[in-house]
Amino acid sequence: MNKLELFENIKRKKSFLCVGLDTDIKKIPEHLLREEDPIFAFNKAIIDATADYCIAYKPNLAFYESMGVSGWIAFEKTVNYIKTNYPDQFIIADAKRGDIGNTSSMYARTFFDELDIDSVTVAPYMGEDSVTPFLEYKGKWVILLALTSNKGSQDFQMTEDTNGERLFEKVLRKSQEWGNLDNMMYVVGATQGRAFEEIRKIVPNHFLLVPGVGAQGGSLTEVCKYGMNSTCGLIVNSSRAIIYADKTEKFAEVAREEARKVQAEMEEELKAIL
Repeated sequence: MNKLELFENIKRKKSFLCVGLDTDIKKIPEHLLREEDPIFAFNKAIIDATADYCIAYKPNLAFYESMGVSGWIAFEKTVNYIKTNYPDQFIIADAKRGDIGNTSSMYARTFFDELDIDSVTVAPYMGEDSVTPFLEYKGKWVILLALTSNKGSQDFQMTEDTNGERLFEKVLRKSQEWGNLDNMMYVVGATQGRAFEEIRKIVPNHFLLVPGVGAQGGSLTEVCKYGMNSTCGLIVNSSRAIIYADKTEKFAEVAREEARKVQAEMEEELKAIL
């Protein structure tokens, strides 16, 4: 899916919502534990319930890897289900990979050749040769961690060099030598607020993947005010606030309603550019 197709989908659905599939076997409704594959059963129900209101899904690999082989099977089944039944959805493998070149090449092969996923999150700490293997795949996206929403982001990402340039700013500037508007996005946490204004001075036209709206307390209004551009430029993720909104047998219906509420807010925000 290219940048234009992504924007067309945003306009059609009047939404830039990504539903995070952070599926924890200990948090899903108990009645699903009787299923042959509880994780996939949960994901399938959530996807069917929310697909009308979102443009992307983001399975977080840690939640699947924690269950070993069965978790990987559930992850692959989830990806295939989305691709088969909702081919207009952008799929993000939230894996935060990033290693020396030959290892990154294997990670890229996993997600782009084997699983044929649209995008993968990548940690840029090891530099260019750890990122460029992911950029060799035409039509695929690298989503670099830039400024994250967790408390510890202050430890390194906000540190300044002798010229006053912060580390996340260096990541944004340097990485543009590797990728472009059609194959690179950046993770910027919703809790960073006014920092979006500074980020847009460096990457005015790139898409930003924005976690932290919902359970983490990020403000959608603030994100849009400082981060939205003429092609939206935002994919805003919500995980727990949607998928764990209810733990009864009506969990999917409640998740659908929560997704609808977010989509309605997004529709209002999009009026500024559509």
